[in-house]
Amino acid sequence: MKFLFVGTNPEATGAATHFAALAQAMAEAGHAVSVVACSGGLIAEELAHSTVQLHGAMFRNVFDLRGYAKVFAVAKQARPDWLVGNFGKEYWPLIIVSRVLDVPVALFRHRAPPMKRLSALLVPRLAQRFFAASNYARQAYLDRGIAPARVRVLYNPVDMARCRPDPQRRRAILHRLGIDEDAIVLGYSGRMQGSKGIFTLLEAATAAMAVEPRLHCLWLGDGPDAQAVRERAASSPAAARHHLLGWINDVQPYYSAMSMLAFPSIAPETFGRVSIEAQAAGVPVLASEVGGAAETLNPGVTGVLLPSGDTAAWRDAILDMCDPPRRLLMGAAARDYVQQHFSAQVIAAEFAQALTQPTSVAQNVATGVHG
Repeated sequence: MKFLFVGTNPEATGAATHFAALAQAMAEAGHAVSVVACSGGLIAEELAHSTVQLHGAMFRNVFDLRGYAKVFAVAKQARPDWLVGNFGKEYWPLIIVSRVLDVPVALFRHRAPPMKRLSALLVPRLAQRFFAASNYARQAYLDRGIAPARVRVLYNPVDMARCRPDPQRRRAILHRLGIDEDAIVLGYSGRMQGSKGIFTLLEAATAAMAVEPRLHCLWLGDGPDAQAVRERAASSPAAARHHLLGWINDVQPYYSAMSMLAFPSIAPETFGRVSIEAQAAGVPVLASEVGGAAETLNPGVTGVLLPSGDTAAWRDAILDMCDPPRRLLMGAAARDYVQQHFSAQVIAAEFAQALTQPTSVAQNVATGVHG
């Protein structure tokens, strides 16, 4: 098949990473892929050395005529079988282009709750395919009265070659940070704000450090509460074992340095890309049992689901994961699990299959759903 992916959001977001990974996966699967992306943005940078055909453009808003003109021009040249969009400001432009050129459009939604009410009602009905990032996110549309057949689930793909265990990389990162090689490293990667559960994690990790002297915490991210985390970490008895590195554009190398990853959100997450990336690198995950996070791991096998905001439960789970046999067994299972359910090859095949099925078929194409 021929695809024209349109994603001109320049920011480094999970949706942008998904967009680039899916476009790359479809190209590697043998499909012809063209991409309209913002020059200099994360998507263009991720795909710069791939086989996809890149075209620079940017939709500043839904009324940006230059964006329309570029998409029309590229679509006429590429003659795609499908248009693919990932970002809200491009939903209506792509639906319009789809109607004018008579090319079907597949749209992805990475947020829950969904769009403004009118768009939430119309967009899933007007797009030939509409995908939510998890069953949790899909349910938000069903609750709005959208027919189940109109909203499918396709999980984020992971590049297994980029997210992989790398002992040499681990040693290099730990050496640079002044951490002993036999240390147990608890990692966090994401936005630094209270709704992400960072203060629960800080308290739980500090309490666990009082019991386990080898435990360190590696913090990757920035946000409105970053300074508060720095101040509390600096005043804790284990201040030297909290390592706050700020925002990291490419976090994937740092998974190798982690012994476990914490995903402690209090507010429901639509999905949780960081969880599957860490597991792909052989890192077990501790995640809050809220929203779509529960769909990213196999509880008791590749990680543990925990009550959000419960400091004592998180402290105990961190200490349990400090046990080497338990941690290593889960880490090995985690990479196999991601390979089977979230690898780029698997998701590309599921996406292609979903596009060839009749619209009337209610199909949940995700294979990582837990019973």
